[in-house]
Amino acid sequence: MGEQEHYFTARPSSAADRRTIEVELAGRTVAVQTAGGVFSPDHVDLGTRVLLRSVPTPPTSGDLLDLGCGWGPLALTLALQSPDAHVWAVDVNERALDLVRRNAAALGLQNVTAVAPEAVPADVRFATVWSNPPVRVGKDELHALLQHWLTRLEPGGEAWLVVGRHLGADPLLRWLQEELGPDVRTERSGSAKGFRVLRAEAVRSGDDVVG
Repeated sequence: MGEQEHYFTARPSSAADRRTIEVELAGRTVAVQTAGGVFSPDHVDLGTRVLLRSVPTPPTSGDLLDLGCGWGPLALTLALQSPDAHVWAVDVNERALDLVRRNAAALGLQNVTAVAPEAVPADVRFATVWSNPPVRVGKDELHALLQHWLTRLEPGGEAWLVVGRHLGADPLLRWLQEELGPDVRTERSGSAKGFRVLRAEAVRSGDDVVG
């Protein structure tokens, strides 16, 4: 990619160089397509692997979100584990969205919708959100992104995020607690291999709220 081009570029100008790799998702080995100009095109990155080892089994129904989906490891896992749920794979990178659609089709998954953020209907609320968020977009943009999507959890819904400790995971947790509380409770769920796993839960009506 060019010096000013990143995996969160909407239309990468770099060569696609599409390739097929084998990865393990939802306890099985699958072949997926990846390409240049998307995040971690050669493997499931370490942060995503840490997240996948930390999350509980997703809800069996409802709307589930992979925020910043890349070529789709989280979205495909959600769809494989919850075939009766509707999985939204959201990214600004059009090449990444194309890859998710190709991969879902190749795996016979008909419950995945890969779209740009603005294409998700405003009334959709999510039972769970999984995300390895694009922290390199900058703090202000990252904050706006998370505030927008985490406040769209349905009551009792959970979001699971993985963020590198050296990329500001702890300050981000404090910001989430200050900005989203008490409607969304956020905590550090775990740490592994230099990453923090953060859990956020939308408070149900009638739940006791401290503060």
